[in-house]
Parts: sequence; C-alpha cells; structure tokens
Amino acid sequence: MSMNLPKPIAHYIEANARLDIDGMMKPFLDDAVFIDNGKRYEGLAEIRKLLKDEAIAVKAIFEPDTASEEQGIVVLEGPAHGDFPGSPLRFTYRFTLANDAIKILETTV
Repeated sequence: MSMNLPKPIAHYIEANARLDIDGMMKPFLDDAVFIDNGKRYEGLAEIRKLLKDEAIAVKAIFEPDTASEEQGIVVLEGPAHGDFPGSPLRFTYRFTLANDAIKILETTV
C-alpha cells in the first residue's frame, strides 16, 4: 500500500495484512474504543476479543484503496477479504488518533 498514513494506522493495516493480532493491538490506547457496525467495544481486552473472533478467525484482511480526512478523522475505504460470507465486502474504517495512537476505530460495511 502506497498511501501516506499516520504511523499508528499504517501499523494496524500492516499487522492486519499479516493476521498478526499482537501487531494489530499495539497501536491502540489502553482506553481505546472500537465500534464495529454500531456495536461498541471498550478497552484492550474487548478489542482483542473482537479482532480474534471477527477478523483473525475468518482471516479477514482489509485492503484500503482510498484515504481521506474528515474533521481530524482519517477515513479509509476498501475491500476486506477472507473466509466469510460475501467476501470480499467493502468497508469504511474511521480512525480517531490521540497521543500518536488509535483512540477510536469505527468500521462499517
């Protein structure tokens, strides 16, 4: 991917491409929030469980093809493919950063 993304986001995307859950978790703040299609997960333990159950388990890899910024939020769009019904599906990821880390990640299909 040749997009010029903030480091925490780039690290998350690169780790996801390797299905590396530890690498995916590393850029999150301790009190981060992950909102997955409207369902809210708070803190590292809940986010790790979500990623393990919903991304790693089905080998879901997100490959953003567009990036923009909306009022300080980095918005990525692109397909995710893996071992799940309808693969690939197009997703939108919205990253809110704080202190050079991911504070909020919201994903929608």
